[in-house]
Amino acid sequence: MHAGLRITAFTAALAATFGTAYGVGQAFDPVVEDAAPTRHETHPRASSEPAEEGDHGGHEAEPAGGLQISEGGYTLDLATPRVAAGDRSKLSFVIRDSTGRAVTAYQREHEKELHLIVASRDLGTYRHLHPTRATDGTWSIPVDLPRAGGYRVFADFTPAREGAENLTLGADLAASGPYEPQRLPAPNSTAKVDGYEVRLDGGLRPGKAAELKLKVSRDGRPVTDLQPYLGAYGHLVALRSGDLAYLHVHPNGEPGDGTTKPGPDVSFTATAPSAGSYRLFLDFKHEGKVHTAAFTVRAGAAQGTDEPHADESGHGH
Repeated sequence: MHAGLRITAFTAALAATFGTAYGVGQAFDPVVEDAAPTRHETHPRASSEPAEEGDHGGHEAEPAGGLQISEGGYTLDLATPRVAAGDRSKLSFVIRDSTGRAVTAYQREHEKELHLIVASRDLGTYRHLHPTRATDGTWSIPVDLPRAGGYRVFADFTPAREGAENLTLGADLAASGPYEPQRLPAPNSTAKVDGYEVRLDGGLRPGKAAELKLKVSRDGRPVTDLQPYLGAYGHLVALRSGDLAYLHVHPNGEPGDGTTKPGPDVSFTATAPSAGSYRLFLDFKHEGKVHTAAFTVRAGAAQGTDEPHADESGHGH
């Protein structure tokens, strides 16, 4: 994935009136699994208003991408549009060029040719996956998603051709089973995951660059020996509630650049595409395991409560 901001808006909701709905699988990278999120009175939706003007400090929001299954002459062909909730299934897809041929050559970014994000529409389940590509261009990975519901699959990649730009294409995925939608957890600035505590300082600003600093600690002591994961001390993905606009940001600085330390702080700069509620997922690696901490923030509003919520757990693989 390339450093900086990538935004992808989710489209097409799956029917919630089915007695049997959908679910999505679980794989081998950072995972956020949801216990029932804390319910609250309001459930803000992302605004569709234009981003505010202002000094973007070199992090100007790019045009929304990934709202579509096709862009720039490339198409995400999802061969597995439906899986069964709780069952282990193989998720397969192909990236096709403008002639319909499967793409077999990619640029490696952050140690991978392609990064796959799978998230449920209620933002209670999140996966950052790295599938395997066959020689014919087919990508695949086993998934076992715990809950039924509608999901979105994002393929983040750069074709291996001169002048090619990074793309994020999106497609809908359904997991069958009894469906009960969950509310977005209330805003929080502290998340607990696998015995770690992660503190978020800063927030998102609509149309303007803002710093997000995350501090990792364990047993009340700062973690100062984070390990590089995919060439960085942390990866951050934000998904906007409502349309699930996709935003991927990498840390300020890289391991070995002389300015970045292996914790406890990991700093990012991001520009929110609009006001609204966002779910943030931080992947970090320590003692050989990858963990995912989750936060809810509201761009264009004061940061919320410090209380963690039940679905902020993550499991490294």
